[in-house]
Amino acid sequence: MSRLSFLLLLLLPGACFAQFKITGKVINMTDTKPVTNASVFLNNAQVGSTTTDDGTFTLRNVKPGKYDFIISVVGFETYTYSIQINSTDVNLGTISIIPKTFQLNEVKIRPDPNREKYYAIFRRQFLGTSENAAQCKILNSDVLDFDYDEDTHILKATSHDFMEIENRALGYRIKYKLTNFSYTNSIQLLYYEGMSSFEDLKGSDKQKRKWNKQRQFAYLGSPMHFYRSAIKGTLESENFVVRRLIRKPNPAYHGGLNNRYLQSLVNTPLQRPEFFMLTDQEGLYAIGCTDCLYVMYTKKTQDPASNVYKPIDMGDNATTIIAFDEPHAFFDSNGIVTNPHAVIYEGDWGSSRVAEMLPVDYEPVKK
Repeated sequence: MSRLSFLLLLLLPGACFAQFKITGKVINMTDTKPVTNASVFLNNAQVGSTTTDDGTFTLRNVKPGKYDFIISVVGFETYTYSIQINSTDVNLGTISIIPKTFQLNEVKIRPDPNREKYYAIFRRQFLGTSENAAQCKILNSDVLDFDYDEDTHILKATSHDFMEIENRALGYRIKYKLTNFSYTNSIQLLYYEGMSSFEDLKGSDKQKRKWNKQRQFAYLGSPMHFYRSAIKGTLESENFVVRRLIRKPNPAYHGGLNNRYLQSLVNTPLQRPEFFMLTDQEGLYAIGCTDCLYVMYTKKTQDPASNVYKPIDMGDNATTIIAFDEPHAFFDSNGIVTNPHAVIYEGDWGSSRVAEMLPVDYEPVKK
């Protein structure tokens, strides 16, 4: 994600929102016995716990929104359930999880001579190259499995357990179970997804103040900020400008990263109803455009390393191009896209990585 310097006014934290709890009990589907010490958390959020000896759990301080509720424990299939938190506590009752079936086969273990090279590519793409990324560490890279296709030159990766990532820039310890990572170097196309949980690192009061400022840096101008502002109808007042980018394939294009398209930017900014839509599901929204959306955040400057099409008169505002692979991208009230395959980000958001990732329940400092 982009970086910039700005004046931060520290007033009241976002913790003043109503918060609720989620309770329940986890049992083994086979013998109905309680499952102890299972990790229970809201995906990509800062809310998590473990089951007690009788299989019960309580998740506290849950702010309203839509989440993926996760139960993960060794020897069982991962349990996922979509949950909407509105204005009351939620009791999920008794949840039965399924034991994994293991098949033992003879395995021949051979060191992969290219693993170090693959890991270097993975780390650069997954964490990024920003100042934040330089302060991030993957503490257990041995949980990663790589596969490289010599024909397509695509690097793929998964993790057979949760990666533990220490982000000293934003003050988080992240547990991340990577389910899909794909990187095509020739066209600089990256896609990754997985399950994660966040917890605050321990630090002095001074360090915590610094982390709060850095989190605010990461939030302002981010996709989360943009989508939340779209829901509230405050895009203009929160310094976003959205335009239409007309893009056609360039018949003279012969490979590489530049001149792939013939592009023209419509000067008149789009109004919110021209790309933002409500859906028939509570807490779910949509954006779409027959062309591309050209999103500028006027309170940040563009990172020189973030390559994006810019007409001469567009200045140095942080800019993202949203290209659509599906008619609409859907996102929830936390500002998280629920069908990430639908969109491709170029520019500012396209250079953002895990080093700038915030939990979905993050609330910015109020001015």
